Amino acid sequence: MTEEPGASSRAPLRDRIREALQARISEGSLRPGDRLFEQDLAAEFGVSRVPVREAIRMLQSEGLVEVRSRRRGVFVRSLDRRQLEELFDVREALEVLAARLAAGNARADAADRLGELSREARSALRDQDLEAMSRANAAFHEELVAVSGNELLGSMLEPLHGRLAWMFRLNLEPDRVCTEHEDLHAAISAGDAERATELAREHVRSSRTMVFNRILY
Repeated sequence: MTEEPGASSRAPLRDRIREALQARISEGSLRPGDRLFEQDLAAEFGVSRVPVREAIRMLQSEGLVEVRSRRRGVFVRSLDRRQLEELFDVREALEVLAARLAAGNARADAADRLGELSREARSALRDQDLEAMSRANAAFHEELVAVSGNELLGSMLEPLHGRLAWMFRLNLEPDRVCTEHEDLHAAISAGDAERATELAREHVRSSRTMVFNRILY
């Protein structure tokens, strides 16, 4: 199987295929409404149809693809207004909590990675590399949960990573997003839980407005 960015050669085949397809969805090379063909994917990855089928089931459980019985096919899922509202409601509740916990657990070494990712995103923005910036911003949110130290919180957010990464690509205000991440990192590094909580809430709400303006109006 040909490796793609983010895929680990030590992971089971189904996980590696899932990661590759998830990346294509979040990066936009697979768009809402596109159909996935097991046979074609199996040939492309050089595997049997079994791990492809298992990978598709995993993507379905994450809400990234759907099975349409009428057309007997698997398609990249589109998110309607209600689903986006629900996603942002959950994201706000969990990420705000993650920011508060991260600031409460603040250690210089724990917050270092957040700083690295915010600088990486800013550098990519200066270079007009929006793909790299989107990856760094998505990684920032995952690292925020890791710094919170709450494993249950991480497991609750993990199924949303694919859809969140897709949303980060809809960024119409890259400078604002980078600035908000930098401010959030500063509050967490300072151990200011109240400030981190408020910044995280404002960040999710501004992202909600941005995404809705982009795809629903």
